[in-house]
Amino acid sequence: MTGGILDLGPQARIVAHLAAGVPDEQLAGVTPCPEHAVHNMLGHLAGLAAAFRDAGRKDLGATTDTNPNAAVPDIEPGWREGLPKVMDELAEAWRDPAAWTGETRAGGVSLPGAVGGMVATNELVVHGWDLARATGQAYEPDPAALQVSYEFLLASAEDPTRGAIFGPVVPVPDNAPLLDRAIGLSGRDPGWKP
Repeated sequence: MTGGILDLGPQARIVAHLAAGVPDEQLAGVTPCPEHAVHNMLGHLAGLAAAFRDAGRKDLGATTDTNPNAAVPDIEPGWREGLPKVMDELAEAWRDPAAWTGETRAGGVSLPGAVGGMVATNELVVHGWDLARATGQAYEPDPAALQVSYEFLLASAEDPTRGAIFGPVVPVPDNAPLLDRAIGLSGRDPGWKP
């Protein structure tokens, strides 16, 4: 992170690469999110990328006002071409320093631009892990994005209202890898397997 701005490009490319590695026969598979099959997780990733792209651009409207829990997301026709494209657009939007300033909105919630950038980063890191774990792919998140995600999740660990967003913290040893500690803070078991 330089000057308070993180390049989301490396993490967005990692997520797009993971999505490209999902064969059609795995689309109905389970994920660490019990209510989401793999195709739902891919739909969620596409939706959040569009929402946070528009939040970064301060182009507020339908994509930024929709509560992500309003419906179970799903992939759309052409998702294999569309997902990498919207990931690139997300990263490009947050390369503009203006994205990290002022107010924006995502998921129907108004928030400071800098917080929006951290939320977008966390979503990419955690759901990248979800997708990789569900489909048996290796996963090494962008180190800078992982650090932002960990710090964001750590700051919310004691927040009594976090249950509306994250599950209860899963205890992970202090000497565990940073990714495992972040995943535990997100309410997931780092040892989860399908």
